[in-house]
Amino acid sequence: MNEIPVLQKKNQRKGDDHRISSEVRKLCLEDFPAGGERPVRQKSALDSKIENYEIVFGIAPCLLALTQGRRMTHKLFVKDGEASHRASVLKVCEEAHQRGVQVHRVSKKDLDSMSSGRVHQGVCLLASPLNYLSEDSDTAPIRTDTPLWLVLEEIQDPMNLGAILRSAYFLGVDRVASSLRNSCPLSPVVSKASSGVMEVTGVYGYKNLADMLKLKVAQGWQVVGTVGANAEHAQIPVTQCSDFQMTKPTLLLIGSEGEGLSQELLSLCQTLLTIPAGRELIPSIESLNVSVATGILLHSLLSSRRSTS
Repeated sequence: MNEIPVLQKKNQRKGDDHRISSEVRKLCLEDFPAGGERPVRQKSALDSKIENYEIVFGIAPCLLALTQGRRMTHKLFVKDGEASHRASVLKVCEEAHQRGVQVHRVSKKDLDSMSSGRVHQGVCLLASPLNYLSEDSDTAPIRTDTPLWLVLEEIQDPMNLGAILRSAYFLGVDRVASSLRNSCPLSPVVSKASSGVMEVTGVYGYKNLADMLKLKVAQGWQVVGTVGANAEHAQIPVTQCSDFQMTKPTLLLIGSEGEGLSQELLSLCQTLLTIPAGRELIPSIESLNVSVATGILLHSLLSSRRSTS
C-alpha cells in the first residue's frame, strides 16, 4: 500500500524525535568496512542508509514490526545482561534471527539514548518509518453490515493517538482516518503508546477530511460528531451516546485535544454525541481526555451495532 508523509508544523517532532542518534551510527559502522580509498564517500553512504530508518522501541512494537512486514527492519538492539534472557525478549530476538535481522547486545545507556529516555523494555529496533496510508492504494473490502470509521481531526499528542489506535483496534473499528494537517506523525512513540497496534493496522491520511465526508454522505453514510456534555447546537441534535443506535454506515468524528471539531466538520454532522457525567462536576474539569472519550464512544456505538444486528 502506498504511504504518504504527514504534513507537520515546524519543530513538531521536538521531544518526539527517534531518528538516528550518534550511538546508533557508531553501532552501525560495522556494516561498512574500515579504511578504503575513499572514506568520505563511505561515510556518506552510511549516513544516507541510516537516515532512512528510525528507532522503534518496546517489546510489542518491535515484535510486531518484525512479524507484520510493514517495515524494513535493519538491526535489533538488546540490553546486555540478565534482562536479555526474559521470554519476551528472547521471542523478539528469535523473530529477528528468523528474518535475518542482526541482533546486537548493547548497554542500557545506549538503549536509553536511542529511545530518548522512554520505556524501551530492553529492546530497540532500527527500522523504516510508517506513514499514513493513501486511499488510492486501498484494497481492503468494506464490510456491508454497518461499518464504522473513526475520523480524527488534528490529534497532536502521540500518546493520545496511540491510545486511540489501541482502543479502535480492540473494539472493532473498520477504519481509522486522520487529517494530515496539524496531526502528529506515526512515530515510534505512537507505536509504543498503542502497544504495537500501529504496526498492525494502517491509518489513512486525508488532506481534506471535509471532501471525504461529503463523498461518504453521498454514498449513504451518516456523520456523527462529538461535543461536551453541556454543549448546545441549535441546528444539530445532541444525543447521549448511550441513547444512540447505529443502524447505518457511520463516520464518528473526534476533534483535537484543545479545540474539538472545527466548524467546517461540525457543519457536516447529522448528530452530535455526548458522554453524560456521573456527578456534578467542578469547573475546569468538565471533560475527558480525548483518548478516554473516544474509547467510551466507540464502545457505545459498536455495542448498539451488535444489538441491532
